[in-house]
Amino acid sequence: MMGSLILALAAQAGATAPAPKAEICDKPVLMVVAGPTHDRARMLAYGKAIADSGLYKQLGGYYVNVPQELARFEGEAPAGYTTLIVRFPCLANAQAFWNSRVYQETIKPLRLNPSAGDYVVSVYPEAPLRGDMLGSVGDNAYRAPFDAAAVEQVGAAHP
Repeated sequence: MMGSLILALAAQAGATAPAPKAEICDKPVLMVVAGPTHDRARMLAYGKAIADSGLYKQLGGYYVNVPQELARFEGEAPAGYTTLIVRFPCLANAQAFWNSRVYQETIKPLRLNPSAGDYVVSVYPEAPLRGDMLGSVGDNAYRAPFDAAAVEQVGAAHP
């Protein structure tokens, strides 16, 4: 009640309310894109469009692997099957990428109608570094903030 009164009085006086505090984005996630590619040229154009958009840079996303299989130790996969992993500083930033107007309306259509690949896109939490690996492996910590609120969004969820 008192907070509402203070905001109302501040608005009447011409003052602005403080911006809401940004969500802390410090639990890295891995977005895994896996499936068969049907049209490599279109997928290369799609990847270039993602890079050119600046969304990964803005949201702290980067590729963890090169999507060219180096070796297979077990199992069979359909022709052209590939896996790409993108790391983001938190789930909110992965969602901001996926639901961004630029991705949904400009970039994603580059690989649809007809489909340039049949992909499953999933997001997983990053496993914590085992204690015995501390000091032997870099910490992969994000040292800069990546504000998902700055990316224009479309609907809440897109399949």
